[in-house]
Amino acid sequence: MSGTNDSDRLSRLSRPARFAIHIFMIFIALLCLLPLVLVISISLSDETDIIKNGFRIIPMHSTFTAYNLIFKNPSRIINSYKITMTVTAIGTFLSLFIMSMLAYTLSRKDYKYRRMLSFYVFFTMLFSGGLVPWYILVTRYLHLTDTILALIVPYLVSAWYLFLLRTYFQKIPSSFIESAKIDGASEFRIYGQIILPLSTASLATVGLFIALNYWNDWWLSLLFINKPRLYSLQMLLKIMMENIDFIKNDMHTVFSSDMINSMALPSESTRMAMCLLAIGPIMILFPFLQKYFVRGLTVGSIKG
Repeated sequence: MSGTNDSDRLSRLSRPARFAIHIFMIFIALLCLLPLVLVISISLSDETDIIKNGFRIIPMHSTFTAYNLIFKNPSRIINSYKITMTVTAIGTFLSLFIMSMLAYTLSRKDYKYRRMLSFYVFFTMLFSGGLVPWYILVTRYLHLTDTILALIVPYLVSAWYLFLLRTYFQKIPSSFIESAKIDGASEFRIYGQIILPLSTASLATVGLFIALNYWNDWWLSLLFINKPRLYSLQMLLKIMMENIDFIKNDMHTVFSSDMINSMALPSESTRMAMCLLAIGPIMILFPFLQKYFVRGLTVGSIKG
């Protein structure tokens, strides 16, 4: 009887505890959503209201001026979206393919040159050739200037992500590989039909990070792209924002502050509208990878 009473008492105590935990997590979720709501609100706010009253959760006067300014020439935005989506898709696939093959090789203890190759990869995390030699390599030797490959090739391999994948591959029991070898499977078949299916969580997690890196990049466009039709989305938005800031700063030399406030350019609202345009596809992609992402966060937490 006492055991039953104790279990009943624990179950009664657990309900308020679970309720409190749910309320706390809802509160945390709302706090995480608050910046996004604020960004949407600012993008729809009148610039004059922002100057006079600051940022507000609910706009005083809603307007689509910022979006009209961005989409004044929609062909540029659409073309930049195509470039960025193409670079992100191809770059993420090739990067995962190359790094997963190299990580599988480094995870095999029977590979003769495993230590030497691991040190070679690790050395790149400590030292690099520098920006100038890297720029010369890409432009003069690889001849990638003003090509879409200039936005893909430099980020294909990351030593950090490579070691994460290697650590995860090392957790796969070697008996799987030995059994496949006994059955006559080749190394490439072991890699494709055993290693990759068992590593979905790690591949999805690393793939998400790689996709974010490609999607948010504007640095490669600034260095290697001179043709506007090959500008990435982030580079185009950066140029648009710099043009607005230049016009706004130049206005101070011509007009008084009161006149500037009365005909204020949508600087802040345009900035926030650009943020929404930039993060939109990634926000759509993330929920589909969330279950893999949560499991993949522990990659590398046991073995170094």
